[in-house]
Amino acid sequence: MKTIEENGLVLIIYKDKKYLKRVESGKSFHGTGGIINFADLAGTAYGMRYGQYQLFEPTLEDIIMYGLRRETQIVFPKDGYYICFKLNLHCGSRLLEVGAGSGALTCMFSRMVGPEGKVVSFEKEERHYRNAKKNIQRFAEWNNVELHNGDVTGYEEGEFDAAFIDVREPWLLLEKVRDLVKGSGLLGTIVPTANQIADTLRGLQDGFGDIEVMELMLRKYKTVAERVRPEDRMVAHTGYLVFARTLE
Repeated sequence: MKTIEENGLVLIIYKDKKYLKRVESGKSFHGTGGIINFADLAGTAYGMRYGQYQLFEPTLEDIIMYGLRRETQIVFPKDGYYICFKLNLHCGSRLLEVGAGSGALTCMFSRMVGPEGKVVSFEKEERHYRNAKKNIQRFAEWNNVELHNGDVTGYEEGEFDAAFIDVREPWLLLEKVRDLVKGSGLLGTIVPTANQIADTLRGLQDGFGDIEVMELMLRKYKTVAERVRPEDRMVAHTGYLVFARTLE
């Protein structure tokens, strides 16, 4: 049975509220359900109750949703894990990421490629780069991320199995990214508007094949047995996903 360790992470749940906290000696958590003294938690098993709280071992989804410091819009897990699937990421994959943002998707990529893989990521904005670097250092499972503060256009060290672009004008980088990805390599990008889809599709006309455009929607349901029905609110739109393969 896995136990909560000093300086480890714990997911605290009270009713419909979730909190991700680091268990630090001498500190405590104050919430609607009462106070948790972290000194009481070290050495206790995950999956236990503490007063009115439930204590769980956090998943990567929990870390991204409740622990990651955001300075940009993030790619949510519902899109992120499908992106990993479409890019065929597995242990040992080499992935190029353009636009790290806050590092949420970077952490997912790190998990998927494993200790034998590599994620090379670029973020132009220095403030976002610094924040992403901290998030990756805190939460990435493996030491397999090479994060650059700059533009991918000057990078020449290929070749990658796949690439993902998350910038405002991804079509401007398609030719460069294609040169860094191996033949029949996989490419993905995410854009928030239909106008950007059209521009991206124009950019994919030469040098790419098997082009797909899609949008994923996730609707959660209430978990009360007497009245099971959809939640009253949902995030209706996060982004459009575009995928392709490099083609000679």
